[in-house]
Amino acid sequence: MKKKALAFAAAACAFGMLLSGCGSSNGDSTADKGSNVITAYNSEPQNPLIPGDCNETGGGKPLDLLFARLISFDAKGNASNEVAESIKSNDDATQYTIKLKDGWKFTDGTPVTAESFTKAWSYTANAKNAQLGSSFFSTIKGYDKLKGDEQLEGLKVVNDHEFTVDLNRSDSVFAIKVGYTAFAPLPESFFKDPKAFGEKPVGNGPYKFQSWDHDNQIVLVKNPDYKGNRVAKNDGVTFKVYTKDEAAYADIQSGSLDVMESVPASATKTFQKDSTVQAYNKAGSVIQQFTIPAKLKHFEADTEEGTLRRQAVSMAINRENICKKVLNGTGTPAADFTSPLTPGYSDSLKGSGNLKYNEKKAKELWAKANAISPWTSDDKFTFAYNADGGHEVIYTAVVNSINNVLGAGVAATNPYPTFNDFRTAVSDRKVNGAFRSGWQPDYPSAENYLVQNFASAAADGNGSNDGDYKNPEFDALCDKAAASKSVADANKLYQQAQEVLLNDLPAVPLYYANAYGVASTGVSGFEMNWQNLPVYENMTKSGK
Repeated sequence: MKKKALAFAAAACAFGMLLSGCGSSNGDSTADKGSNVITAYNSEPQNPLIPGDCNETGGGKPLDLLFARLISFDAKGNASNEVAESIKSNDDATQYTIKLKDGWKFTDGTPVTAESFTKAWSYTANAKNAQLGSSFFSTIKGYDKLKGDEQLEGLKVVNDHEFTVDLNRSDSVFAIKVGYTAFAPLPESFFKDPKAFGEKPVGNGPYKFQSWDHDNQIVLVKNPDYKGNRVAKNDGVTFKVYTKDEAAYADIQSGSLDVMESVPASATKTFQKDSTVQAYNKAGSVIQQFTIPAKLKHFEADTEEGTLRRQAVSMAINRENICKKVLNGTGTPAADFTSPLTPGYSDSLKGSGNLKYNEKKAKELWAKANAISPWTSDDKFTFAYNADGGHEVIYTAVVNSINNVLGAGVAATNPYPTFNDFRTAVSDRKVNGAFRSGWQPDYPSAENYLVQNFASAAADGNGSNDGDYKNPEFDALCDKAAASKSVADANKLYQQAQEVLLNDLPAVPLYYANAYGVASTGVSGFEMNWQNLPVYENMTKSGK
């Protein structure tokens, strides 16, 4: 999602989104026992529960269950029409005609109409409203012209069940992109009081909102009027906020918590043999990386010194060692900016050598950078992360690897107490150093990993490009890919775009996180989906 930030412990806290922080002791040891309500691990959302203003999984997980979009994805990432009856494009993918199914309603009883989409998309796109999902709408005509309360020029309502979308350039992924949460419809009540809505959202999804006790839990109950593709088999999902993933794991073992999409670092060696839990560990779609701000001293993007230091740091990290000894096989060293499950993935792109451990080359590049501008004893390359998410062991290993190669004291950790503190500092551009980042795909396409994280349109607070990286060559290749007539042609261009990133390293990929997690032995239907998240709607308490 956004950014989706992901909530992983040690290995990966699962966004497209950004990956969120892991863990807290929730304390309700008998919560929902005996009922058919699923209790799920979560972090406190960074923002109010508004679909267009979320790019991390703490808010993304409940929002996904509260709002049905034009299309939905099954566990493997296959798309099917949901609210949409049909989505048809013209020959060059610059215009889409969207027809809606009849009978859809929000949980306040009001109908879902074409205007529910066009008004919501226009609101999210408008920079005035400072929504984190704004850049997802950048290909719609009129995006750059929004100033007041006007609607996007490219959106035209034909009738209550049909609207058209005119784009400012070809976008062959648009029909898949609309499955992302930011493209959810919104009821009229949202526009009357967005702030109040964010605390008590009204959706149209498989669940409806019941309550939000901040820093404790978010309670969703089954929506009996939902007629879409993801009908819940349980009576509700209660997302419990944890600040310690060890506490969550202990609650899974005791049956006080039903499911979590991560495992504490202390349990990665043993969880698959633990008879007190149901374990899951398969190849996943989430990438973990760290972002280096474009204007960071000594690492400035588009400068020779900055590029040399970025590549040197990357080559100084022993990813194989971290995946084997720290992650205990729950991650795989990264070779690109997407994932092995992403269409068009390649582990042999030009520049992929910059992601491989090479002590000698790292020292050479660092020395060349020092010849341009010396690194002094006052300089320090720091790594920010949320301390409540199990990331300390990973970034301690990263720092030790860098210091072993480039010199003692070059790097250091910079932990923030909570995920909320961390993400706020990142969003406000207050982090003076590198910072943990990661991506849980919003839809199954390389475009989602690349454009949302690195395109110029997603920089400056308009999306998930939190490092504010800007490269016209990269942008142009992504634009060409979006205009391609076939997925194969598009993927070739996205590979070329990645080769630009592999040289510039606006972020440094570390590893692909497996889809791994645990459920209590008292639940049935536990599996993880294409986003490395549990399929909550399919889970039931055993015997229910």
